[in-house]
Amino acid sequence: MRTLLTGLCAVAAMALLTARAAEPRRAPQLVVIVHPSSGVDALTPADAVNIFMGRYRRLPSGLAAFPIDIGDRSPEREAFYRRIVRKDLAEIDAYWARLVFSGQTSPPLKVPDDRAAVRLVASNPAAIAYVDRSAVDGSVKVVLDLGAGP
Repeated sequence: MRTLLTGLCAVAAMALLTARAAEPRRAPQLVVIVHPSSGVDALTPADAVNIFMGRYRRLPSGLAAFPIDIGDRSPEREAFYRRIVRKDLAEIDAYWARLVFSGQTSPPLKVPDDRAAVRLVASNPAAIAYVDRSAVDGSVKVVLDLGAGP
């Protein structure tokens, strides 16, 4: 009896895991955020590309830009670069490897999640990050809305 009950529990657990794995993942609702006193009220997608790809080293307000990435393989990072740069993460990582090797510049700082990015932006007027809209609070300002994308 105990073996039968254990087996049924295992089957139920597998069914639940399979059902969750089959659920479509919600696409991140991405926004670009800055510190409220950064002097930046809005960014264009081109501005964001240039800042996050290391081409612009300053925010439009003149502050030295401090871009922040979300993790190595996060859904937010993948969606951000696919939407705004039209490249996958392997291409982005190769781009940064070339620039770092040549000594030209450094990639954005990587933080583990949206909450860490919001905290860092809220504490640094030069910081800029992309996060899921659900992570935004009153401590940061949205300057570009990228939506859910394709």
